[in-house]
Amino acid sequence: MKGTKDGLTLHLDDTCSYDDLLTELDEKLTGNEYQNVDGPLVSVHLKLGNRYLTQDQEEQLRTLIRAKKNLVVASIDSNVMTKEEALEWKQKTEVVSVAKIVRSGQVLHVHGDLLLIGDVNPGGTVVAGGNIFILGALRGVAHAGCYGNKEAVIAASIMKPMQLRISDVMNRAPDYKAEERNEMECAYIDDNDQIVVDRLQLLTHLRPNLTRLERRF
Repeated sequence: MKGTKDGLTLHLDDTCSYDDLLTELDEKLTGNEYQNVDGPLVSVHLKLGNRYLTQDQEEQLRTLIRAKKNLVVASIDSNVMTKEEALEWKQKTEVVSVAKIVRSGQVLHVHGDLLLIGDVNPGGTVVAGGNIFILGALRGVAHAGCYGNKEAVIAASIMKPMQLRISDVMNRAPDYKAEERNEMECAYIDDNDQIVVDRLQLLTHLRPNLTRLERRF
């Protein structure tokens, strides 16, 4: 048990039985210095370690702590996840590589980042939960960060989209003269909550965490 500026952090034993854990937690919290009927609410952060709890068990813990007057559970963190949760996390974080042409009427949808080697023709649509990188021409619709990620970006060798969407922000790319399109471009949401299209080289400054691995030679 440790008090911090964010409230009370409880590191729970992950080697004992669940019933023993409940009993010991109840004893620890009864009469502790944070249990003050007239005091403000204290946020409790539970650290489970290598223990997995079902939803019913989590609710039991919340109920036990709520019974201690001014204590309320703010977060529950565990090092363990279910197979389904692991697969969902993998889908949302992996880069999916696809080599094809997305033609009119077709929709290509991935949960994580999309690396498309090919064109998106007018009337075609690509959708990703993360970023979209197109090694080809984007002439259709691209929707990045479709689950609400406003940090997502769209990059293409040739940026001539019918429509760009990032999270819930939507617009079409600005018109350029043909001679001005001589380099890869990227689209991102700026500080004014608008989609901006600019040189790809700016991404290293705008999204420094975009590249997870940097190779050194």
